[in-house]
Amino acid sequence: MRKAMWSLLVLTALLTSGCVTTGGASQSAVLRAKARVAPALVHIRPVKEVFSRGRREEVQIVGSGFIISADGYVVTNEHVAGQSKFVRCVLYNREVVDAEVVGTDPYTDLAVLKLTTDADDLPFCRLGRSDNLEAGQTVLAMGSPHGLARSVSLGIVSVTDRYLEDRGDQMVSPFNTWIQTDAAINPGNSGGPLVNLKGEVIGVNARMLSGAQNVGFAIPIDIAKEVIDEIIAEGRVTRSWIGETLQSMRAKTDDPTQKGVVVADVDPLSSGYEAGLRAGDVMLSVNGIPTNARFEEGLPAVRKLIADIPVGAEIPVRVLRGNEEIELKVTTAERSALKGSQAELPQWGFTAVNLTPAVARRAQLSSTNGILVTGSQMGGIAYNAGLKKGDIILRVDDIEIENLAHFDRVYGALVRSKKPRVLLDVKHGALTRFVLVKQNGNLEENAAQSASSDEGDGHAE
Repeated sequence: MRKAMWSLLVLTALLTSGCVTTGGASQSAVLRAKARVAPALVHIRPVKEVFSRGRREEVQIVGSGFIISADGYVVTNEHVAGQSKFVRCVLYNREVVDAEVVGTDPYTDLAVLKLTTDADDLPFCRLGRSDNLEAGQTVLAMGSPHGLARSVSLGIVSVTDRYLEDRGDQMVSPFNTWIQTDAAINPGNSGGPLVNLKGEVIGVNARMLSGAQNVGFAIPIDIAKEVIDEIIAEGRVTRSWIGETLQSMRAKTDDPTQKGVVVADVDPLSSGYEAGLRAGDVMLSVNGIPTNARFEEGLPAVRKLIADIPVGAEIPVRVLRGNEEIELKVTTAERSALKGSQAELPQWGFTAVNLTPAVARRAQLSSTNGILVTGSQMGGIAYNAGLKKGDIILRVDDIEIENLAHFDRVYGALVRSKKPRVLLDVKHGALTRFVLVKQNGNLEENAAQSASSDEGDGHAE
């Protein structure tokens, strides 16, 4: 009892003197790490395009970032700076500087900005490594939670390779696992640095677990470095694709000795399908490199292996089909954008986006021709015609629509011609139907008529 009391007194003395903090890290080490990174913190206030209920709006949000070079390159999240018309940054010394978006990568949720300044001596962060992280290491999450700039939270690395499941139709960073931490990451922290006690950035804060306390996730800096370098050099990230959708080996067998990764699906429009790759195959190697994913945590590495192959390269893909090993020759194609470009069509009162291969495949289309309706304004011309979110417009008056730019030209000509009626060929799910658009009257008049009618909100989203 006396020994326990003595230990408690010693621990209390250490804590009150500032010698010990979470994870056994000294307060002085925490302060040194914070001091090395804090001058390079950036509070980001982008003005983003937001498309909602058939309208395009500009809204200001808040996020975080950090300077990585003396001439003003800044790293943040794609969901912070992507689709931004204007970005304003507040530096640690409260100086306000505008920035341009150099490039974004939705697949890893990363973006690079460039401060519009002539300064070449800005304070910047030192980037560390994430491949040698261990659970239990003390880390700092820095940024602007809830818009509160220059904030620091302390915690530990909970897991070094957390795999996050896909959310419906959206892949959650398919090419990397995540650093999980209990250092508080809240809305506004996105894009800020996760820092070790050496004052090195070892991750980019990106998301939190909704409904849980202190369960946050950061993008490993080793992955981020590759993306950052390519964006600065090329303005974008190029990846290869062979049409594969992969699952871990546990989906196919309980045998722990079985190597490979399961091919769950193959896009019928892809080069992999053309070369003979089929759902149910067990992929054993790609370009001579073994592909093993016993558990879900192994899937990002296999996807990245394929993505890193030069676009247009012919590669051997070895698969196990039944009891037979087969070698296929596959020519890689460029992976399409994760998000299609979106636009507002104000005269008809709706918004639309380019089709991605994933959307075309779900709709069982043979190509990505057409556009996807993302919303229609209540009372507008499109709304009154019955056009609704999720519709795919394939034809306009017998003109096959290639993409959003093509539709915009056709639609613009129709608006100028004031043609009274326009017939659309529309697909929604498994059903195809015709939609008759009546161009008589403008959007405001249609909205007024809708407001005075008793027909109800048949197309409310």
